[in-house]
Amino acid sequence: MSGPEAARVVVGSIAGAFGVRGEVRIKSYCAEPSDIADYNPLTLEDGRALTLTLIRPIKGGFAGRLSGVAEKEDADALKGAELYTDRDRLPSLPDDEFYHADLIGLTVLDTGGAELGQVRAIQNHGADDLLEVQGPGLKATVLVPFTRAIVPTVDLDQRRIIIDPPEGLF
Repeated sequence: MSGPEAARVVVGSIAGAFGVRGEVRIKSYCAEPSDIADYNPLTLEDGRALTLTLIRPIKGGFAGRLSGVAEKEDADALKGAELYTDRDRLPSLPDDEFYHADLIGLTVLDTGGAELGQVRAIQNHGADDLLEVQGPGLKATVLVPFTRAIVPTVDLDQRRIIIDPPEGLF
């Protein structure tokens, strides 16, 4: 990844309006959810900078205020928008942890070097993360458990992941 996208990482999203005074519902993607406000100013995809103030925890996230958002209609208009911060503001990770943004787009190879596809997204339904792999020979995307046993190698420099998929997964 290069260019401005490489310099930004999604740290949360706006789930919609909360109340009638322009407050928003915030979903935080940070390991410690309340840390999202520490990365102010946050930016939208169009580059607009916003300052987030968390008001209180609510089910599934936080109620918060964003600078420049004063009406319910303004908050509704931002529903689904992702909130970005500069990558250099994020803490560095241990060797066996990765930011989702770094994994998306990586080429997926099997242990014999055959290309299986690319990582399209990362999903989590409660247990381990799942790599959503999309490839030319696949009818649908394949969800690969992101465990050390199945994904022994993540090589960010070479932009590839080596997987040892269970029999029948591909």
